[in-house]
Amino acid sequence: MQHFEQYNYLKSSDACVKCGKCLPDCTIFGVNGDEATSPRGFIDLLGAYQRGEIPLDKNAKHIFEKCFLCTTCVSVCPNALPTDTMIENIRYELAQKYGIAWFKQFFFELLKNRKLMDLCFKIGAFFAPILFKSLPKEQSLTPRFKLPFIKNRVLGAIQTQSFLNSHPKEITNQKNSTQKVAIFIGCLSNYNYKEVGESLLKILKFLDINVVIPKKQKCCAAPAYFTGDFETTHKLICENVEYFESFIDEVDVILIPEATCAAMVIEDWKHFMQTNPHYLERIQKLLPKIAMATQWLYHNTNLQSKLANLPKINQTLTYHDPCHARKVLHIWQEPRALLAQNYQLIEMENPNMCCGFGGVTIQSEYFELAQKVGDKKAKMIKDTKADFVVAECNACRMQLTNALHQNKVPVTFAHPLELIAKNLENKNTN
Repeated sequence: MQHFEQYNYLKSSDACVKCGKCLPDCTIFGVNGDEATSPRGFIDLLGAYQRGEIPLDKNAKHIFEKCFLCTTCVSVCPNALPTDTMIENIRYELAQKYGIAWFKQFFFELLKNRKLMDLCFKIGAFFAPILFKSLPKEQSLTPRFKLPFIKNRVLGAIQTQSFLNSHPKEITNQKNSTQKVAIFIGCLSNYNYKEVGESLLKILKFLDINVVIPKKQKCCAAPAYFTGDFETTHKLICENVEYFESFIDEVDVILIPEATCAAMVIEDWKHFMQTNPHYLERIQKLLPKIAMATQWLYHNTNLQSKLANLPKINQTLTYHDPCHARKVLHIWQEPRALLAQNYQLIEMENPNMCCGFGGVTIQSEYFELAQKVGDKKAKMIKDTKADFVVAECNACRMQLTNALHQNKVPVTFAHPLELIAKNLENKNTN
């Protein structure tokens, strides 16, 4: 079994001056109001734990599981203390001591086995009409009755065939094209929200860019990493790195249309492998050719100018900034700039506020906290009176679609690539 060194919590604990700048925008403190579950509280407790002053008991477990890992605290901290990395590492220690819930273990096993995951989703698609009812105007499902771990939330539509299994490995849009890109699709876009990948393909076809769809790609490892399953995280990262290396020289870039996946690959892979110089070096060589989809399309193609030549659409949208896009990767201007060519953008009160998804543990064991955050965001969206709320993240889609549904807010969620592709389809029919 892979051995992982204990993280040095004391370094950050000693550096924290308890200034409180992290408190006003902290997602969990905003709904919990408890200093223990605040960034400076987490840091102080972790320092006390490493000094041997407090035990790593069940109470500590519940405290550290309540962090949403939104990274707001990191972005506003004067010392840029890595609270998120500290939480991820203490969750590994907690997992070693208390184990991981059976349903999470099952899910992580699926993430490691693509063929088994494909089979499970095919079975899920067969039973979906029995267990769920479709919602109007959106590709989402809500339970017909109370289900374990699902409660009252809205889920993405379960597809009979994944995005990866729906297309050939190579798509030639222009024989003489000077650009070729690969797509790292992400699990939610692969199985639940296929229209994201389909929209990206339509945009690339419009731009005459050739495409590679790597069939052996695995999950980015974010769900396992954020839960403390470092063995699964290590396995998935290593397998993806080795696979990326097999085709990276054939493409200009690997595009990722999901904020969480992009942040995991671009930032967290190298953080996780800090103690493994061999893989860290290999990751560093790959990173110049990995990018979020809208960021690359904005900076490396003429998509913006082409969209500017298309008619304006009489629909409004408000943009929600996924935490992993804006706070981790500092991407927020590019998707707005592309969308603003054809749609009217109405900013909500705080687009940078976390939607409240929070990961597998928050959604399954502390959903009441996710719901409180989602309610706040739903009100902000409602106040804009926009037709769409847009974000380059399908985890945000799941959370916000549920929040809007529960609060009876008649606003539809859309991925930015979906709206851009929709506009291109309108052009072709005119």
